Amino acid sequence: MKIVFHGENAAAFHPDFVPLLAEPHDISLISDTLDAPGEADLLSAADVVIGGRYNRQSPPLRAKLYHLPSAGYDGVDFSALPQGCAVCNCFGHENAIAEYVMAALLARHVPLAEADRQLRKGDWHHSATGPGGLRTELGSESIGIIGHGHIGKTVAARARAFGMQVHVANRSPVGTGPYAATWSLNDLNHMLARVDIVINTLPLTDTTRGIIGTEALAAMQPHAILLNVGRGPVIDEDALYTALAENRIGGAILDTWYVYPGPDNPNPLPGRRPFETLPNVTMTPHMSGWTHGTITRRSATLADNVNRLTAGRPLVNCLREG
Repeated sequence: MKIVFHGENAAAFHPDFVPLLAEPHDISLISDTLDAPGEADLLSAADVVIGGRYNRQSPPLRAKLYHLPSAGYDGVDFSALPQGCAVCNCFGHENAIAEYVMAALLARHVPLAEADRQLRKGDWHHSATGPGGLRTELGSESIGIIGHGHIGKTVAARARAFGMQVHVANRSPVGTGPYAATWSLNDLNHMLARVDIVINTLPLTDTTRGIIGTEALAAMQPHAILLNVGRGPVIDEDALYTALAENRIGGAILDTWYVYPGPDNPNPLPGRRPFETLPNVTMTPHMSGWTHGTITRRSATLADNVNRLTAGRPLVNCLREG
């Protein structure tokens, strides 16, 4: 089969992918912009496309399988794909994102870098000799996780290991089990009013866009921290900026955004509002799931589905059947 890796992100999976194939295939790596001669033709002729962006302005496809090397699929217009083209995605990023979440939260309680800088100057402020350097503990806080998919479940397990009280809000019912409480998304504001930390893990869909808006942010406690590892626009940008600028919530840790690099602007600021000017925001460039482990696990899923397609077996992680 002809397999095309479309774009820089997709190409990152190519080295681990090839050794896992059951038989050889004709594989091409093409750019995001399709600027090089013949790249558009390679895309159109592919039996399998591995990529994350496709719409009605893209070259027409004849592919049997469009495979995202990621979980999110908001960059693909399913209606623009040819009839009979299956669509699949990958997970495998949940461990990495859970580690990012816990590291980001722990950094607010365990001031390693600050203590290191101070001690290099002979300043023992954080030593166990007096009350001045006393710090808080992450395990004493409650956390509300929005979404109970791969990421939400893994973050919840890590949070419980730290002794945190875990609340979960999800579209479909979640048994209380080990959780302090579970909520429907219709009752989201009730959860937000009860927790110290809010984690968004939701993907971007028509029903999740802006679900965390002015009303939801107003429901949060004034000291509460909001962390976004889902998709940026799940949280309304204007409402979030206003809440932070006016110190209505305690702060935010943002890894997913509203503006991303593109051919015309490879290094943009990540929002239409100036989040970079706010002292109560920690900003990272959509890095939470990007680890060697994620590459390894997702490459295995990509190769498995190509092997399944070749052998005529059912595909895994199907968003749309072929």
